[in-house]
Amino acid sequence: MTALLWIRFIAGIALILCGIIVFGIELFGVFKFRYVLNRMHAAAMGDTLGIALSMLGLIILCGLNFTSLKMVLVVVFLWFASPVASHMLTRFEVATNEELGRECDMSGLAPSAEDTESER
Repeated sequence: MTALLWIRFIAGIALILCGIIVFGIELFGVFKFRYVLNRMHAAAMGDTLGIALSMLGLIILCGLNFTSLKMVLVVVFLWFASPVASHMLTRFEVATNEELGRECDMSGLAPSAEDTESER
């Protein structure tokens, strides 16, 4: 029985450490990238994977009980909320940044002034 507890402990700690490593890589990406949309992408992807790994490690350490169910629900909520929030912030950046064309390719994201004039 103690061998099973040690295996569960090692698996849980390994998942938590992997989550911490993902958060560190995300943090490096947020500070390394120059443009705000690249930073948003690094933060959103890192948060999703880092939270999933960390919470899965905590669930394994905690065992199967009501607390584990609550942690699973937190992960599910964050998986739905984080991409939606990142998408809304990105759309806000695209809508308000007038110099976006110099930073990245804008094909298909927002109508340009030439497109609106040609429609008239």
